[in-house]
Amino acid sequence: MITLALILALLASLLTWPIPAALAKATWPARDPLVALLCWQAIGLAGGLSLIGAPLVYALASTGSSVMSGGTALMGWESRAGLGWDHAAALAVAVAIAARLLWSLGKGAVRVWRMRSRQRAMLQVVVKPGSSPCVHVIDVVDAIAFSIPGAPPMIVLSQAMLNQLDDRELAAVVAHERAHLSRRHHLLMLPFVSWREAFPWLPGTTSAYDSAHNLVELQADDAACNAVDRLTLARALARTCVEGTRDTVLTIDREVTVARVRRLVAPQSPLHSAVRVLIVAAAAALVVGPTALLLSTG
Repeated sequence: MITLALILALLASLLTWPIPAALAKATWPARDPLVALLCWQAIGLAGGLSLIGAPLVYALASTGSSVMSGGTALMGWESRAGLGWDHAAALAVAVAIAARLLWSLGKGAVRVWRMRSRQRAMLQVVVKPGSSPCVHVIDVVDAIAFSIPGAPPMIVLSQAMLNQLDDRELAAVVAHERAHLSRRHHLLMLPFVSWREAFPWLPGTTSAYDSAHNLVELQADDAACNAVDRLTLARALARTCVEGTRDTVLTIDREVTVARVRRLVAPQSPLHSAVRVLIVAAAAALVVGPTALLLSTG
């Protein structure tokens, strides 16, 4: 069991810094944002399991030959009373990590829901109906576009953007926002938000959030290109390259916008199917590994 705890601790350390850092610097995710997002999700889930599992396994080392048997033994008062101070401290750490993750996830979900509700309530007072379903127009001086999930969903364009872009470019922007809504990107991002807020001092959590945010933008770009051609979307991005918020169709970073435009103008070849299968298998193994270790005998 001690060896198992050390293995999980090593895996946790790898998943909270060097592995996220390597993936954040890799160039292949832009060629397949969906597979890259699966990798980031696997890193987050496996990292959480390892962070909780390492101290938990150490805490149960004195009560059984496996996590399952140790947990069963710990249900009895005599086993809990017989824990040494180091095992009791490890158990407290495992419980604290799990509680912090769950609290951050719940708090983040409530905060996002409240923010979306306030946005919807305020916008319904000032927006005007747009030219297509779910599209609304707000009269502000900046060229912005964003979407708000819910029932019904809202896509909001500024009057400045309507004045600045032609019909096909506006259609590209709307298609991009529809992709965010249809693919539930707001839900996909929630675990990354919670992971970063729970452990902001871990470098991998910030890398995961930033990379996931950029990848959902690339994924929405690709979906928009099913409705309009890539050059039209590239022109729309280039003509509205302004400072915005994280929720706009644009980006807060001109460097990222330039990278998106270049990707649209000169698309790279997609990953080979065999490479995709290998990456997905590695991501699955990353999640299965800590789970199998936690269920194995020590």
